[in-house]
Amino acid sequence: MSQAPRPQRPVLLRVRHLSKSFPGLKALDDVNLEVRSGEIVAVVGHNGSGKSTLTKILAGLYEPDPGALIQIGGPGEPVAQGRRRLHVIHQDLGIIDVLSAVENMGLCKSPLRPTWFARGTTERDRAAQLIGRFGGVFDPTVPVGTLSAAERAIIAIARAMDGWDRGDNILVLDEPTTAFHGDEVEVLFRSVRKVAEAGAGVVLISHRLDEVLGLSDRVVALRDGRVVADQSVDTLDYDALVGLIAGRSLEAVERGSVSGAGAPIMNIEGVAGQRVRNLSMRLRAGEIVGVSGVLGSGREELASLIFGARRRTKGRVLIGDAEVTPNDIRAAIANGLAFLPPDRRRGGGVMDLSVRENLTLPMMSPLRRRLGRLDRRAERAETERWAATVALRPPDPERPLKLLSGGNQQKVLLARWLRTKPRVLLLDEPTQGVDVGAKAAIYELIIAAARQGAGVLVCSSDAEELVALCDRVLVLDQGEVRSELSRESLTQAGLAGEVVGFDGSSSACVDVRMEAAQ
Repeated sequence: MSQAPRPQRPVLLRVRHLSKSFPGLKALDDVNLEVRSGEIVAVVGHNGSGKSTLTKILAGLYEPDPGALIQIGGPGEPVAQGRRRLHVIHQDLGIIDVLSAVENMGLCKSPLRPTWFARGTTERDRAAQLIGRFGGVFDPTVPVGTLSAAERAIIAIARAMDGWDRGDNILVLDEPTTAFHGDEVEVLFRSVRKVAEAGAGVVLISHRLDEVLGLSDRVVALRDGRVVADQSVDTLDYDALVGLIAGRSLEAVERGSVSGAGAPIMNIEGVAGQRVRNLSMRLRAGEIVGVSGVLGSGREELASLIFGARRRTKGRVLIGDAEVTPNDIRAAIANGLAFLPPDRRRGGGVMDLSVRENLTLPMMSPLRRRLGRLDRRAERAETERWAATVALRPPDPERPLKLLSGGNQQKVLLARWLRTKPRVLLLDEPTQGVDVGAKAAIYELIIAAARQGAGVLVCSSDAEELVALCDRVLVLDQGEVRSELSRESLTQAGLAGEVVGFDGSSSACVDVRMEAAQ
């Protein structure tokens, strides 16, 4: 006797014929999507594919084009009631660093009705209880700026789920792990799985394909605003997922792309900072050198230390024969250094300024007239030229940087430094928070800079990235260079082994992105 099929769980979110048009751009085109109770659905796509627009429509920030159906909850459930069951956690989490977890979790409470946050004797215990449900074991009264990225994300999830009177809600996570490292990702994964096990539907928007393959039940791929795939994660592997998103393999971009090295262009002699100590290295013109290492090894400090964004306590940085004044960003730029920091929102771009203003910011003199007045026409022409060079989408010079997708923001900030024709390009996590399509475009820009004679230093926690780009990779440990891998011996497994201190045959756990890339 055949076994009866298992009944399907109820649909919690149904989207039909969803389109969204902006002047000169159709961001979404007839998108259909379903999410069931207990299901984790990943939405993937390159920057500009429509992921962010979909999130904003679900959150109620954008109105869709006429003819769309968005049903949250069961048939006949009022739209307003259904909307209260949908909770969106955006990439920036909406967390205020100077406030505690208790205070942050109280921000969304209505001031018109008493809440447990107003009853001082219970607020800490209640916050600890909610945070503990998702694996958090930290003090809820300390400023959240002192907590890890995963702990901050747990606060955002606990806040979103506080007060749920039923399990079948919808949780939308928009790039939740942009600044995470391996252990932190798994903490968040456990929290998300608990949400789904309680009956909620989860929409995961992520550029990290290892997360998609390791966490989701189903994958919906967007390309140019349209759904190009909707299938079970069991039918996909890493290469197939890359193909769905980018329409091509990253290997096609990377293979044979690194140029030969020329004369020495930068010498680092005995440099030290907070974590880096007595570090020396040499970079040649046209060479791409990677820097790897676990968190705290000094990898995350080195580029900013060379540039002067972090305080150098000793050592010398020489560009050619000229020594760069320590801790002086102006001197660094004058000597041909350019620095792309890992956090584009906090340290990279001025989010409220336009693409044009951000792109021309480091070098204004070529755009000025004889009396110092800015030539607006020349500035706009320069911006349009670089927007075309980096394939910016949309190519609008006056759009505020904060309204671009993460990958397009990164293209603007990289173009900003490339237009200065740097002798040395310092890149710290250059593709953090971008999808594989934007990653391929950024790789091509980096490679082109090296071919034109720049020396490039890439500090990255992404083993796949370092193997794809670099002529050689330095592995840091406790602030010093522990080993060096040449291009001939550079593999992801070998690099992972060097980073965590074991040979490539070991099965020990390494950074999540390193595992997935293999």
